[in-house]
Amino acid sequence: METQRRSILKKMLASVAGISVMGLSAKASYLAKDKKETNNITTHNDVPLFSGSTKLGNMIFIAGKGAHVAPFEIKAHTEIVLKELEEELKRAGSSMEKVLKVNVYLNDIADYQGMNDVYKGRFGKNPPVRTTVAVAKGGVPGNSLVEMDCIAYL
Repeated sequence: METQRRSILKKMLASVAGISVMGLSAKASYLAKDKKETNNITTHNDVPLFSGSTKLGNMIFIAGKGAHVAPFEIKAHTEIVLKELEEELKRAGSSMEKVLKVNVYLNDIADYQGMNDVYKGRFGKNPPVRTTVAVAKGGVPGNSLVEMDCIAYL
């Protein structure tokens, strides 16, 4: 009885594994057919460094946006960053309501509440998942108090 049960279980697992592998293969080949499209490329010494956004299939990946201006106050910086994200999403053919994932990098975790006050409600009724971290030594690049990146669909 135990041997028969193990045999059935092995067959079921093999079947599920085969389906999963086939599904991943199909998805990988789908993505391979799509051409990666980059926008707003930043260069350093005339060499491409990174893109403001990258599209692949119906997905859009937005690079980190920061606020590199005075006043150095978290609510003002958060407002600037969210506007930059929204502009980049619109240029790519997406919107704040289509954002699936946001990463928030704070220069100081003490700014969490102030960032949240400006952030709330900006992504519609069904907000994206979010990760928020305070960065270690050196802070967010370029004297910004907050940086955000996101992943959305078109």
